[in-house]
Amino acid sequence: MAKLSTNLFRLTMALTIVGMIATAGCTKKPRPDEGAIPTAGADENLTGDSDSGTAVGLKSITFPYDAFALTSEAKAALKENADILKGQSNLMIQVEGHADQRGGIQYNIALGEKRANAVRKYLMDLGISGDRITTISFGKERPLNPAATEEAYAQNRRANFVITSR
Repeated sequence: MAKLSTNLFRLTMALTIVGMIATAGCTKKPRPDEGAIPTAGADENLTGDSDSGTAVGLKSITFPYDAFALTSEAKAALKENADILKGQSNLMIQVEGHADQRGGIQYNIALGEKRANAVRKYLMDLGISGDRITTISFGKERPLNPAATEEAYAQNRRANFVITSR
């Protein structure tokens, strides 16, 4: 009986291994509509982010090097963002602070946090409830443009918006 049990165990293991080898590299193919974001109009987006242009018209904000103060251009864009948020009072957003690739990890996390908080505070000054806005810093870990050029660095010094719920 023990020999039969051992042989059954070996057969089961062999079939399991063969099955694993046969399916290695196979992935589930998504249905055409799975995970899709509606594109008919920005108002139909359930979630999205400003970096990709899928956040109901919200615009990312850029910053000068080594700074978190809002420029006049940033304030103008935030005024437009506030108008969008006022028109869609059910939207909850997350402001993500980013830095360029220069500098240390801890320094850039702190700088990204200051940028996100500056944006949050300004939106609150414009009448958006702080309960609708969360912040997070990614420092230099999520660059839009990984190139080591001044143009790329300027793109990466930003605060972007992510719709977290409708």
